[in-house]
Amino acid sequence: MIRLRQLQDPDSDLLFTWINTRELVVLSAPFREVSRECHDEWFGEIRRSNEVRIFAIALEGDDRTIGYCQLRKIDPISRNAELQIRIGDPSMQGRGAGTAAVRELLRYGFGTLKLHRVHLQVFRGNVRAQRAYLKCGFVVEGVQRQAVLIDDVFEDIVMMGILSGEQT
Repeated sequence: MIRLRQLQDPDSDLLFTWINTRELVVLSAPFREVSRECHDEWFGEIRRSNEVRIFAIALEGDDRTIGYCQLRKIDPISRNAELQIRIGDPSMQGRGAGTAAVRELLRYGFGTLKLHRVHLQVFRGNVRAQRAYLKCGFVVEGVQRQAVLIDDVFEDIVMMGILSGEQT
């Protein structure tokens, strides 16, 4: 269904559109417009950083980019990292692409990077994402109550984690 591949220069325009699409952003962060200059700087830095491995999520067959995922804050000493994902193509949301991408990213993190633990944060209201993470083997480790303000409402952040060997 999907494959992970290195980000390519043409992906920059798509990611720029997604980071400035309010409905996508508020699923995982407060929204604020990002300038092209700031985006271009981020896009260059993220592909060079040793603390980040970022991938385009591409459809098998036509290689169309439908999202991206990353392991960030990679700690080679403690062998852990934070997972983030965004399915930017609305037609692919809720169809299993995110779950498949998380599984692939975990295989990469636990296999290639030899990580011991991967963690993430998800808004309590993002039930679809939580279900996907649970399917992949993540467990709830805690809740930060009313930790972020989205549309004048405080939202809880659910913290989840998974250890090497626990992925499904």
